[in-house]
Amino acid sequence: MPNLRDIKKRIGSVQSTRQITRTMEMVATAKIKKAQERIEAARPYALSMMEALGNVARYAPQAEHPLLVEREETKRVVVIAITSDRGLAGAFNSNILRMTERFIHERSSEDVQVDVVAVGKKAGAYLRYRGIQPLASYKDISDKPTFMHAKSIAAHIVPGYTDAQIDEVVIIFNRFKNVAEQVPEEHRLLPIKATLLEEVAASTEVRAEYIFEPDAKVVLEHLLPTYIETLIYRALMESAASEHGARRKAMKSATDNASDMIGTLTRSYNRARQAAITTEIAEIVGGAAALED
Repeated sequence: MPNLRDIKKRIGSVQSTRQITRTMEMVATAKIKKAQERIEAARPYALSMMEALGNVARYAPQAEHPLLVEREETKRVVVIAITSDRGLAGAFNSNILRMTERFIHERSSEDVQVDVVAVGKKAGAYLRYRGIQPLASYKDISDKPTFMHAKSIAAHIVPGYTDAQIDEVVIIFNRFKNVAEQVPEEHRLLPIKATLLEEVAASTEVRAEYIFEPDAKVVLEHLLPTYIETLIYRALMESAASEHGARRKAMKSATDNASDMIGTLTRSYNRARQAAITTEIAEIVGGAAALED
């Protein structure tokens, strides 16, 4: 049985740990609010982007673009795995890495070459540990992603798909459902769904007349890559908000566990202290009785 000094030292250690986890929980809570504000601030741009895409599609109903072409045979696939740069976020990273590894295994079994764009230090380190060299690796952007980061990631896939070097692009990320729940999801970025333009055009009201220079088809060709960049940016922001939510949840659980452990250790300390006092009293009484005899 540990002595009083050991128990007291352990209580102090757990109290220090609880203070750290509680601080991290508070920081994550503050960052969640900022991440949600960023998503809400970017929402009007995404809606305007879809509106412009729908209005242009009305004037170019038969438009053709390499990003809309579906390959008859899939030989090479690129998967974008979005994780965080830091840990202590529960299953946030492990869920994404597990989905990515399963995706690679399934496609490789179909004789399809799979390349990975790793976003976040955790994804890059894990893939290299598994002997997989990423096509591109990004770090120090998971906390505050920008649209330029999305453009840089898109630059690795859009030209390759346009030149028919890539047959499909998939993105795997955590979608921010609410503060307590983050859902890992897999979406196909390329090819763009053939019926997308028709669906957007049908759901968008033309609010103004457009003058195209040189024509609607050329404008649409510039809008579609921007649309892909917007989707990637949206996924980066969703992942950032999800990371803070997962870290807050993990740190709250750690804080609660530390509090429970402190309570258990305190009871053990009190029992050990009481046992020591009882032993000392018994020794004193026994010594006094011996002197009387």
